[in-house]
Amino acid sequence: MAPANGVPPALPGKKRRIGVMTSGGDAPGMNGCVRAVVRMSIARGCEAYGIYEGYEGLVQGGHLIKQMKWGDVRGWLSEGGTLIGTARCAAFRERPGRLKAAKNLIVHGIDALVICGGDGSLTGADILRAEWQGLLKELVSKKELTHDQVEPFEHLNIVGMVGSIDNDMSLTDATIGCYSSLGRICEMVDVIDSTASSHQRAFVIEVMGRHCGWLALMAGVSTGADFVFMPEKPPSENWEAQMCSIVSKHRKLGKRKTIVIIAEGAQDRSLNKIPPSKVKDLLSNELGLDTRITTLGHVQRGGNPCAYDRQLATLQGVEAVQAVLDATPETPTPVISVIENKIVRKGLIEAVKATHEVTQAIKAKDFDRAMRLRDAEFVEYYNSYMMTTAIDQPGLRLSKEKQMRVAIIHVGAPAGGMNSATRAAVAYCLSRGHTPIAVHNGFPGLCRHHDDKPLGSVREVKWLDVEGWASKGGSEIGTNRGLPDEDFAQTAKCFELYKFNAVFIIGGFEAYTALSQLRTARPDYPAFDIPMALLPATISNNVPGTEYSIGSDTCLNALVGYCDAIRQSASASRRRVFVVETQGGKSGYVATMAGLSIGAMAVYTPEEGIGIRMLARDIEHLRQSFATDKGESGAGKLILRNEHASKVYTTEVIANMIAEEAKGRFESRSAIPGHVQQGGTPSPMDRVRAVRLAVKCMQHLEEYAEKSRDEVIADKMSMSVIGIKGAKVVFGSMKDLEMTDTDWKARRPKDESWLRLKATVDILSGRPKPEDCCENCGKTK
Repeated sequence: MAPANGVPPALPGKKRRIGVMTSGGDAPGMNGCVRAVVRMSIARGCEAYGIYEGYEGLVQGGHLIKQMKWGDVRGWLSEGGTLIGTARCAAFRERPGRLKAAKNLIVHGIDALVICGGDGSLTGADILRAEWQGLLKELVSKKELTHDQVEPFEHLNIVGMVGSIDNDMSLTDATIGCYSSLGRICEMVDVIDSTASSHQRAFVIEVMGRHCGWLALMAGVSTGADFVFMPEKPPSENWEAQMCSIVSKHRKLGKRKTIVIIAEGAQDRSLNKIPPSKVKDLLSNELGLDTRITTLGHVQRGGNPCAYDRQLATLQGVEAVQAVLDATPETPTPVISVIENKIVRKGLIEAVKATHEVTQAIKAKDFDRAMRLRDAEFVEYYNSYMMTTAIDQPGLRLSKEKQMRVAIIHVGAPAGGMNSATRAAVAYCLSRGHTPIAVHNGFPGLCRHHDDKPLGSVREVKWLDVEGWASKGGSEIGTNRGLPDEDFAQTAKCFELYKFNAVFIIGGFEAYTALSQLRTARPDYPAFDIPMALLPATISNNVPGTEYSIGSDTCLNALVGYCDAIRQSASASRRRVFVVETQGGKSGYVATMAGLSIGAMAVYTPEEGIGIRMLARDIEHLRQSFATDKGESGAGKLILRNEHASKVYTTEVIANMIAEEAKGRFESRSAIPGHVQQGGTPSPMDRVRAVRLAVKCMQHLEEYAEKSRDEVIADKMSMSVIGIKGAKVVFGSMKDLEMTDTDWKARRPKDESWLRLKATVDILSGRPKPEDCCENCGKTK
């Protein structure tokens, strides 16, 4: 509420009063944005204000704008929708409405605004900023405020974050909520898939996306759909015949079901809407398929946010506050974006303009330009989908001398997305005329069982063999921790026997070690003088050369779901702490990112270790936290401990120490989810990235198709690791990575990019810094 004596004075120095609001359609993760903005604002010495009901609250003011304290956003990370509300506001579109909004901001002393919404919401905010000084003059001239009251608030800084399930904003790879929505779609399609296969039916599934086909395309990539309709890339003029031809070929190959994904904004090249009913009639009448329509509707928008959307919302919220503090009166309004794995600031006006240009290009029927205006990742996914969905494409087939025999091997522990990557690699190989060969059960399977009767471990793969693998977890061809050095001679013999021209390895640190061993053994075994590529796939995300490994997102979703259930128990009893043990080997990635996603009070990692003074500080913090708790909801606490964080301070020992020191004032329990973190259906992110990166690996291997043995050996990139680093997808030379990037003893990269996020977890949980605590007793000074 506004102070009784008028406008509060501006805060001293660079401290700001930061308002946060959500606007437009709700999206999973919005509450994580609000939590991050509120807590980071307070941590930086600023004040945070929640503006309820979007722009309606900004115009109405009063009780809809209120200061938010640390505990007000407790438990918000896991909640879907937006807890501060959103509403359409016609009044704000007119200047008198914006005049009221400006007055309400000044009356509350708010001089910065963070908005999470779509392009319309962010455009409205920038208009408010552009008019700001004119609005202040009008308020003074109408005697609604005095010159002295408005003078401290001469400039209004605005920062945008994009909350949209459609992922329809340009200059960012992902918007907050899009992966949660995609997850809901994939879950539904996976369910439909089983009944479609049982009855040999076809299903036409309509998903959201009036102007953007991201959800439709990614759902198609994730589920292996037969055909996808989206606004930016309408099908060919004879799309009816093209679709029927593809579906018919798939059926002749033995596929029992047909899945067609159609965006609600789907249209043909003349901009005529393509309704699901038309697609259904074609499949029914032309192909005689028993066809059903399923419209998913608002189930795509609701529900709890997935792990990635929680992380994205949190990191963007933190960056938004920093952007406010960095801003000057001349700073253009930024929008917080993510490019590959990197949080960046982009110009809001540029992003909105680029987004509108896509719509304009579609209206002008310039579909190639519309695709170019989407981010490069979008185009790559489309190309990957087209290459892997219809294998009989004569135009893609290479000449005989360029065709290769490509071995596909899984090494190490299973990880979600391994099968998606294998399916994509096989489909790509078949489209290009290569021969894909699956090596079952890793290198031990190759050496010991390659010539077993009636079926050996080395098998050429047909499309139908892998067609249904997109949604399967684990490893369908089997994976093994065994390495080539167990029998180099036999490994080389098998390479020669089966005439491998290239090797595609999928796996974690064991796979990385295997590739290193094959490289160093080249001088002694000419059979290894062929191109090899590694696609990192491990829940631990500990492979040098990449900041992201296939399977880590699936693991985090499983772990976050487990922790959400645990937190319910902890919160229900009000005064309970759970110490949860995570996997991850000697890398604290899983523990840290899960801690970021669930709002853990503390995270213990192998990189940092655990000491008695650290435990003393955390136990004292728990004491103080529970002592000041007034019975609010969501009061349960979670601590995450990596399985190798300490040999002495085990998960059970820490839980018992907390219970002992609590002196009956609160309880402590330990929980170990174990291999739950490795299993389950792969997440959409792991599926789509597996497809994209697998196709890139195949294209990389193809570059060596006509090179001589000496040329292959001379090229250090002939043995490489694909990875996402910063804002780029890159290939790293195995030789260079071994020498400069690998901590062999700890089985992880020397430079782990996520380590800086550990401080963010601590700040947002309110965990005291060591320098702020007494070294002996752990109490804050």
